[in-house]
Amino acid sequence: EVRRVLEFAATQVVPRLARTTDELDHVLHALTGGFVPAGPSGSPLRGLVNVLPTGRNFYTVDPRAVPSRLAWQTGQAMADSLLRRHLDETGAYPESVGLSVWGTSAMRTSGDDVAEVLALLGVRPEWDEASRRVSRLDVVPLEELGRPRVDVTVRISGFFRDAFPHVVAMLDDAVKLVADLDEPEERNFVRAHTRADLAEHGDQRRATTRIFGSAPGSYGAGILQLVESGNWRDDRDLAEVYTAWGGYAYGRDLDGVPAADDMRANYRRIKVAAKNIDSAEHDIADSDDYFQYHGGMIATVRALTGADPKAYVGDSTTPDAVRTRPLADETARVFRARVVNPRWISAMRRHGYKGAFELAATVDYLFGFDATAGVVHDWMYEKLAAEYVLDADTQEFLRESNPWALHGIVERLHEAARRGLWAEPDPATLEALTEVYLEVEGDLEDRSE
Repeated sequence: EVRRVLEFAATQVVPRLARTTDELDHVLHALTGGFVPAGPSGSPLRGLVNVLPTGRNFYTVDPRAVPSRLAWQTGQAMADSLLRRHLDETGAYPESVGLSVWGTSAMRTSGDDVAEVLALLGVRPEWDEASRRVSRLDVVPLEELGRPRVDVTVRISGFFRDAFPHVVAMLDDAVKLVADLDEPEERNFVRAHTRADLAEHGDQRRATTRIFGSAPGSYGAGILQLVESGNWRDDRDLAEVYTAWGGYAYGRDLDGVPAADDMRANYRRIKVAAKNIDSAEHDIADSDDYFQYHGGMIATVRALTGADPKAYVGDSTTPDAVRTRPLADETARVFRARVVNPRWISAMRRHGYKGAFELAATVDYLFGFDATAGVVHDWMYEKLAAEYVLDADTQEFLRESNPWALHGIVERLHEAARRGLWAEPDPATLEALTEVYLEVEGDLEDRSE
C-alpha cells in the first residue's frame, strides 16, 4: 500500500505540480492567439488531482449531477455535525437553519452545501447509474432519520443562481415534498412553519418558499457598500440593506420575485445562521463575501428577533473529519493562525503595494464581521494596532509601499472605537494611532501637491 501511494505521488502528483508554470506559458500563448487546453475545475485539496496542472481553460461540473454521491456523504456529516453542536449547546434541535450557499463552493465540492440542505430536511437524492445525475428525491422516514426534519432557509449567491438553476428547483421541490408529509408538526418543522404561514396569508406557494437571493442580474449582499460608506447606525440599517438586496424568491416558477416579507418571515425563525468552508486556501477574513452573506444574515435575524442566532462555521476542508465551530471560535482561530502571524505579515511585505492592500483589506473584513456578528474582541483590535500600525518594521513598509493602506487601517480602527465595537481601547494606543494618522495624512497631502 505504501509503495502504491508513493508511486502515485511520484508519477502523478509531483509531475502535475511541477507544471504549474503552464499558467504563465498558456497566458502568453493565448495572447498570441494560441489555443489553451481545457481541464476540469475543482480543488486539489479534495483529492481532485485531475484538476492539475493549473493554467487550463477549465470547465465546470454538470449541474444535474449536484450533489454527487461523495458530496452527499459529506453533506450528511455536516448536517449531523451542525445539529450535534446545537444539541450540545442548547439541548434541542433547531427549528430552522439559515445557510449561505455559493456557486464557487458548489463547483469545488460538487454540492456539499446542497447535500447538507437535503440532509437537514430529511430528503435523500437518488442517481441515474449511467449519467450520475440526480434522478429523483426520496423522503427519509422519520424512524430512519431519528430526529425532526429541520427547516432550512437558503441565501444563494448570484453566481449560484446563474450556474445552478436546476439545483435551485430541486431544493424547492425538496421543501415542498417535506411540507406535504402527513407527520406530527413537532417532528416536521417545515410542515409546522408552512401551516403557520398558510394561516397567515393562505398562499401555498409563498408558504413553501425557502430560497432567497439577489434580484435577477444583480450580485452581492449590499453590506460591503454600507460598511465602506459608514452610513449605518445599528442592526436595523444593516438588515434593511441585506433584505433589500436579498429579498427575492427563487424556485420553480419563481425567477427572482420580490419577496421581502416572506424572507423576513423565514428569517425570524432562524435559530442557526451557518456558512461552510471547504478549502484551506482561504478563510473568513480573506474576503468581504463572508461578512456580507454570513454576517448580514446574523445581523438581520438579530434585528428581526432581538436575539442572536447561533452562528456556526462548518468545516469540510477534510471531508473525513467534518466539524462545526462557533463563528467566534473560527474568527479567533483565523486571527491567531494568519492575521497576526508574523510569517504571514512578513510574506505580505514581499508583495509591496498589493501586500499592503491585503493587510488593510483584512482589517476591513474583520471590522465588517464585528459590525454584523460581534465576533472581534478588544484584544484583537489591540493586537491589530500593535502589529499592523505601531510595529516599526510594518509601519515603515506600509508608509513606503502603500501609505493609503496605512491611512485606511488607522481610520478603520478609529471607527471601531468610535462605534463601541472596540469597547475599551487603551488611551495610549489610541493616542499613538492618532499620531500616525496625522503624520500619514500630512504625507499624502504633500504627495498630492
